Amino acid sequence: MLTDTHMHTKIFSSDAVQTPEQIIKTAAGLKMARVTVTDHYDMDYPHKDEIMEFDLEEYGKTFPLWRDLSAKLNGPELLMGIEIGWQPHLGDRIRKAAAALPFDSVILSNHLFRGTDIYYSTETGLLSRKERNREYIGTLAKMCRQIDDFDIAAHYDYINRYIEDKDSAVFYSDCPEQFDDFFDALISRNKALEINTSSIEAQIRKGADYIMPDPDIIRRYIAMGGKLFTIGSDAHDCSSIGRHFERTARYLRSLGVPELFYYKNRMPVSDTEYSAFF
Repeated sequence: MLTDTHMHTKIFSSDAVQTPEQIIKTAAGLKMARVTVTDHYDMDYPHKDEIMEFDLEEYGKTFPLWRDLSAKLNGPELLMGIEIGWQPHLGDRIRKAAAALPFDSVILSNHLFRGTDIYYSTETGLLSRKERNREYIGTLAKMCRQIDDFDIAAHYDYINRYIEDKDSAVFYSDCPEQFDDFFDALISRNKALEINTSSIEAQIRKGADYIMPDPDIIRRYIAMGGKLFTIGSDAHDCSSIGRHFERTARYLRSLGVPELFYYKNRMPVSDTEYSAFF
C-alpha cells in the first residue's frame, strides 16, 4: 500500500479522534510500510473554541515513543511531520516552527478564507464557483511564494470541501492564471503538490458530478514541469487512513503521473509501491 503522507492524532490535533496506536494498527492492517503523522499547527487560529497549536518540544519528546510502539507492534515506519497553517503575517513564526524539530516533512496549508476557516464559512457557498476558486488558488500562490520552509502544499481543493452544491468542484479552467502562478511557485522551489483523498471522499458523500481531481489540473502541473506529487488521506479517524488510494493511484497513472513521493529527512523519496499501478 502507498505511503499515507497526511494524518492527525487526537493527542496533538484537537479535531482528530484517532490515537497513535489506532493509526499503527490500521496502517499495519493495510500493509503500509510507512505513514507520516502531520498534526495541525495553526498559529493565531481565529476560532477560539478550538486549539490548533501544540507544544513543539512535547511533540518532539513524544514522537519517538510512538515509533517504539510501532516497532513493538510490528507496525509501519512512522515519519514525523507537521501541517502548518499559513496566514500572511506568520512568515517568521512559520519558518521558526518548521526548523524547531527534525521533521521528515512539513506540509503548508491554508484553511482560511477571508479570515474564517472554510469548515465554518457561510460565505464560500454564496460566491460563484469561479470567484471562490480564483481567490483561493491565488492565495495559495501567494503562500508558496512567501514561504520556502515547507515540502508539500496541502489540499488545493479545500475551498470546495464543505460546499454542498453537487456541481461544485475546483477546475483549472476557472482560474488558469492563478493555477499557473501556484504551480510555478511550487515547481521553481521544488515543492510537492498534494492529492488529498479527503477531498475525494467529500465529493462522493455529497453525490457530486465530479469526484476525482480535475484532469486539466494534473496535466497542466506536469506540462509546466511539475514532478513531485504526494497522496494523503488527511485522516482524522482511523477509518480514513489510505482511503481511496488505489482508485486515486490508478487515476493519476492514467493521466501520466510517473511517480508518487513521500518525504524523509525533508527529502522526497519515490514510493516504489506506485509501480504496482503501472
